[in-house]
Amino acid sequence: MADIRSKVLQYETFLNDVLKEDLRFEVAANKETFRTQVDLGSNFYVQAVVPDVSKIFVQVGMGFFVELTHEETLWFVGRREALLETELQRVSKESANIKAHIQMVLQGLRELQGLPADLDRPKQRDIFE
Repeated sequence: MADIRSKVLQYETFLNDVLKEDLRFEVAANKETFRTQVDLGSNFYVQAVVPDVSKIFVQVGMGFFVELTHEETLWFVGRREALLETELQRVSKESANIKAHIQMVLQGLRELQGLPADLDRPKQRDIFE
């Protein structure tokens, strides 16, 4: 769970510190064209020139793309980030509930079988023996 939170924090930091600033810089630069490489599939790239960079196609899910301005894109990214954070919190709570249920079932089985509670960990041998 901590690993997921650290990854989300890492993505948020990258988004806020790098991508949003790059987008703001590009908006300020107001370039007429943009040169890039496009992956045609199977890591086969070709040179491409984007004639109008005033709009961006943003994937909104299920294979659909929406043409947005730079400001709209920043707004969409902020909303998407909030949605993903909410989903992360929901999944984390659900995961904690499942883990708690597993521990309760294991404890119940131990009690039914008359096993001691410390049977979870295997006995470790002493390195000095």
